[in-house]
Formats: sequence, structure tokens, C-alpha cells
Amino acid sequence: MKHSQPPFNYWLNRLLASDPGRKRLHQAGKATISLMSSVFTVLIILNVANGPELTPAIMGGIAGMLGILVVNDETTELKKGTTLLLSVSAIGGVTFGSLLAWNVVFVSSLMIAIIFSAFYFSKFGSRYFSLGMIAFLTVYFASFLQLPPQQFLWFYLAILIGISFAYLYNFIIFKGTVQLLKRSMYSFHRQANLTFQLLIDMLEDEEIDENRSKRLTANVKILRDYAGHVSTDLNTHDIKELWPGLSSSQVKLYVFDTAMFVATLADSLAQLKRDEALEPNGLRTLLVHVIASLQKADVLAVNYEERNLTEAQLATDELRSKINDLFKQQGEPEGRLYLLRRIESIAHHVTHAALSIQRIKNEESPDRLDKDTKEEQPLTEEEEKIKGLEPTTKKAFQALVAGSISIVVGYVISPIQPYWVVLTSFIVLLGTQSVGRIYLKGLQRSIGTIIGAIIGFFLAKTVSGHSEIEIFLLFAVVFFAFYLLTVSYMMMSLFITMLIAFMYDLLLGGISFELLGARVIDTIAGAGIALLVSSFLFPTKTRDKVYETFTDYLDELKNYLTPYIRSFTETTDVKALTDQAFTLDEKLQIILDEAEPVMKHPGTRRHSELPEWVTIFTAMNYYADHLVASSYQKNIGFPKEVQDVFPVLEEKLGHNLTTVKQLLNGEAASKELFSLKRERELIERGAPLEHQHYIDLVHHVYYIWRINQSLLLLGDKLGAIEIQDGTKLNKA
Repeated sequence: MKHSQPPFNYWLNRLLASDPGRKRLHQAGKATISLMSSVFTVLIILNVANGPELTPAIMGGIAGMLGILVVNDETTELKKGTTLLLSVSAIGGVTFGSLLAWNVVFVSSLMIAIIFSAFYFSKFGSRYFSLGMIAFLTVYFASFLQLPPQQFLWFYLAILIGISFAYLYNFIIFKGTVQLLKRSMYSFHRQANLTFQLLIDMLEDEEIDENRSKRLTANVKILRDYAGHVSTDLNTHDIKELWPGLSSSQVKLYVFDTAMFVATLADSLAQLKRDEALEPNGLRTLLVHVIASLQKADVLAVNYEERNLTEAQLATDELRSKINDLFKQQGEPEGRLYLLRRIESIAHHVTHAALSIQRIKNEESPDRLDKDTKEEQPLTEEEEKIKGLEPTTKKAFQALVAGSISIVVGYVISPIQPYWVVLTSFIVLLGTQSVGRIYLKGLQRSIGTIIGAIIGFFLAKTVSGHSEIEIFLLFAVVFFAFYLLTVSYMMMSLFITMLIAFMYDLLLGGISFELLGARVIDTIAGAGIALLVSSFLFPTKTRDKVYETFTDYLDELKNYLTPYIRSFTETTDVKALTDQAFTLDEKLQIILDEAEPVMKHPGTRRHSELPEWVTIFTAMNYYADHLVASSYQKNIGFPKEVQDVFPVLEEKLGHNLTTVKQLLNGEAASKELFSLKRERELIERGAPLEHQHYIDLVHHVYYIWRINQSLLLLGDKLGAIEIQDGTKLNKA
């Protein structure tokens, strides 16, 4: 992590670290380049062959752009097949959209059938939704522009050119996921160094700077997000090409530990500083030395300076020795000593993982590489088809009803162009399940459309007649729309509406505020219809969807905690649980996404408890991450009285997780939860603190206990009863 940063370069480094792996830039750039290449190629051919003026080029551009954006299959081979099939779907859309344009009923029926099929058949794979999306959009444009049949061949050619460029850019020119992984790690290192510098500044400050603390908190969250992005990008083939000898699990573990180390430092240092626990014994200087050493170490660089990591290891060992001395000096350690232990243990993992990575990189043993490659072969998992059936079917029927209503409403609002309402309801339903998410998406789209219509109208009016400038602005807004898609749906809607303004001006030879205003009304109407239908037809209430994500999280947490607790008495590689830790992070993010409508409107009485519950799950996830991040357990043979506690601990914690899940689902349950206080006391009594591994044991059991305390808090809100210590689990 060597991308060093003086304070005045904060915002420069923040910019360089943003967009991990430059994924958004990569995707938006490919879509824009494919659009431009398709449009200009078709225009050149039209000009040479005296073909139609502009519309085939627009259709080719749409095909080239969608060929990049709508293909989301799981494997490269499936993506290639879907990309080629898009041309067939687009040609069919142009043909039938144009031939049926004379009859509103026929075109409307075709659109609704496509929407229904796209949602319904998506249960068999994302390919079917991609084909439905491009078919719907080509039908829309073909019917709107009323393309003459005698020009069909030009449009077919334009579509084939557009899809060819999409294939070229997606699978030939920009195929390298290796470079994406390399850029992701580069962004991760930059963000880590940026956060390290803020931590050093915080340590060196005499007082706690609240502004810096807020900035630090924001940067820690960003780093955790980057760790998730990097984990997603990791695959054996790319790692083998970038760093021969390494396995994906080793790199993933290093990324996880680094992110957790930074999060732990940010969380613990502020508390230690407030308690004035850093001044004695030179702890402040030692911590600065550890952080600065890791900041200089560029673990995955080609030109690696070994002394940087060696320095970090020596500093970490010195910190461990100092903390051990402090533990020995106190009969009953204070809480701040456990905070220091937490920092030291994760710092040890980061340096140990980094040194292991460098050692393997330097060896680059072909035998080891073959071994890792075999170990990394993923096991095929059965797809949960039954679980995925119901949502797609419900969404298909919602789209069917919403599309039918939208056609009628669209025809009443604008008899000439009645299909924009359908398009909006289709897009608002896309990717949303709960009523709250549909409401939020519809609101964001409506606001973005209103602002985009105003800006787009005045810009289009200003540059009207200057085709070159309009085309440049058209490409620019396309790029920004898709670059900001995952950042802000409202901003994406704003730029899409600006795009419509420029296209109307180019295609219709002028634009009026009434025309663009009609699109705003259509958008609001489409969003309202999607919300109305989803509220009454197979509705998924926001509360129910959030509860569903809660229970999914608890299932994953149980699968995570069970092998972890067994690792104290069995030979288990705790670090192998890193993948599950990332999965827990992903499930927590799903909880946050689904609860977003409630979190933004916490005053709603019937949802008033959800923000607090989300906070409890966030806390559980924090403690669960620390279990793996701070563990370096060894089979050192705990006393029998300690080993006997762990099966009971596992059983009671599993009971608590199952009970809370049943209560969330409204099922009949025992409503009895165990406090685990006695089990914690038995382990702490049997773990003498003069031995470091026993200190670590107490430290890790503390996190398990805190997770259980969160479960007790949830159970109390659900009407559960806490059982007193010593009570045995009733297996009846």
C-alpha cells in the first residue's frame, strides 16, 4: 500500500480511489464508445450509399449501447450468446413495431406481451430479460417513428453493426478482467492509505477533531465497500495471471483483514483517545509506527521493498509485547486493554497475510500453483429454483396489469405518443420488489425527469440547429447517465431526460416545452401506476421484505457461527470463513437497501421500529466480522472444563438464532432465549490471563456474547423471554 499521500493531496487521492477498479467508468465508457462507433459507422454507410438520413443510425446506436448494458449472464460464454441473440430480438422488434404502428391496440398488446414475457421467463436466466428489454425498446422506437417497411434492410444492417460493435468492445478489445482486478486492488490500496493517513493525523492531534472524525467514518465505510468490490472481482484465472503462486482465498483474506484493521482502528482509537489510554507506555508512538509501516507496504507490487513489511512486523510484535505486559500488570484487565488487543490481533493478521503473499510471490513455485489451482475449483451448488419462481411470476403479472393501465392512461394523456407511460412503469418495476422500493424509485425518477426536462429543454433550445454540438452533448449525457446509474438513480433519470430532449430536437427538427412537459407527465403517471398496481396486486410490503432479509441474514449468520465455535475444539481453518464474512456483508447491504424507504421516512408509525432493528443487525455484522478478523486460533489444548462449554454454547446460540428467526416470521416458538452469561463466565474462569492464547480466547468469546446480546435485544422487542443462567436447553 504505497501510494503515499501528503495531506494537501487528500482530494486528489480521494478522486483516484473512487470508482474501485474504474468499473463504472469502464461500463459507461464501453456503452458510449459502442454507441458512437455504431452511429458514425452507419452514418458513413448511409452517406456513401445515399440511404435514409438519420433514423437507422439512431437505431444502430441503440443496439450498440444496449448490447453493452443489458447483458448480465453469469459466464462469458453465455454473455456472448446473449449478445448475438440481441440482434434477432431487435430486428423482430423493429419489424413488428413498424408493421403494427398503424394500430394502437396491436402495438400495445405486443408491448405488454414482451414485458410480461421478459419478467416471467427471467426465472430461467437473465438472458430472457435482456432479449425482452431490447425488443420492447425497438418496438417503442419503431412504432413512434413509424419506420417505412422499404427501409427495413437499412435498420437491420444498423442493428447488426451496433451488436457487432458491442461484441467487439465487450469480448475482444475490453475483455480483460485481469486489468479490472488490478485497478480494483489499486483503488483499494489508495483508499486504505488515505484512511491510514487520517488515522495518523487523528493520533497526532492533541484533541479530537470532529470534522476529521466524520471524514474518517465516511472513508472507513468506503473502504469496506471497496473490499466487497475486490472480493467480487477475484477469480483464480486472473490472480494466476497477475500474481503467480497466489490463490484467491489468500488475496481475499488479505483484503478482508486490511479493511477490518482500518475499521477497528477508527472505532477503537477514538475511544482510547477519549479515555487518555494512549499516552502512557508510548502506545501512541507505537501505533503510529504500525500504521505508517503498513501504509508504506505495497504488498502486491512488482517492485516490492521487503523492509517495509519487515518494519511493520517488528512494530506489531513490539505492540503485542507491550500489551502482554499491560495484561500481566493488571489482575482484572480493563476494557481498553481489550481494545488494544483487538487492534494488535488484526494488525498481526494483516502483516502475516502480507508476508505470506510476498513469500509465495517470490517463490512462484509451479507445483504450488498447480495445487492452488486445484483447490480453487468451485463446487457446483444447486440453484434454488423454487425460491426464485414466485417473485418473477408475481412481477410478470404486475407488469401485465400495469402495462395495460399505462396504455389507456398514455392514450388519454397523449394520443399520438401513448407509450412513454408504459416504458416508465416497466422501468420502475424493474429490479424492485417491495412497495417502498417502488415508491422510492418512482419518486427519484419523477424528480430526475422534471429537473432533466428543464435543463434539457433550455440546452436543446440553445444549441438547436448546431447538429455537431447536439450530437456531442447527446454522447456526453449518455456517458454520465450510465456512469452515475449505480450512484444515483435520480441523476441517471436526469441525464436520460436530457438525452430525450436532444433526440427529439434532432429527429423532429425542433422541441417544444409542451412536448417535453408531456414526457414529464407521462413519467409521473407511469411511476404512479407501477406503485398503485404493486400495492394491490401481489403486494410485497416493505416491512415484510425487510423481515425476509432479516431471516436470510440470520440463516447465514448461523452457518457462519457454528463452524467458528467448533474451531475451538476441532481442527478448523477459521480464516476459511472469510468468504462467508463477505456474504454476511452483502446480506447486510441488502437489508439496508430494502429498508431505505423506511430509513428515509422514519416517522412512519407502523415502521418506527425498523430503523432501530437495522442498527442492531449492523452491530451484529460488526461483531461477526471481528470473529474472523481477530482470530489466530491454534490447537493448543484448552482444559476439559473449557472445552465442555463450547458444545453448550453452540447449541444455545443456535437455539437463539432459530427462535428469533421464528419470531420474525410470526411462527409459534418457545419465546425463550439464553443469555450465555454463565457460559462466558466458565470460559473466562478457565482461561488464565497470563497465557496470550487464553487472552485471545476471552477476546473472541466476547464477540460471540455481544452477538447474542443483540439477539436478546431483538427477542425482547418480539416478546421473547430471557432464560436465567444454568437453565438447560429443552430438546423436547
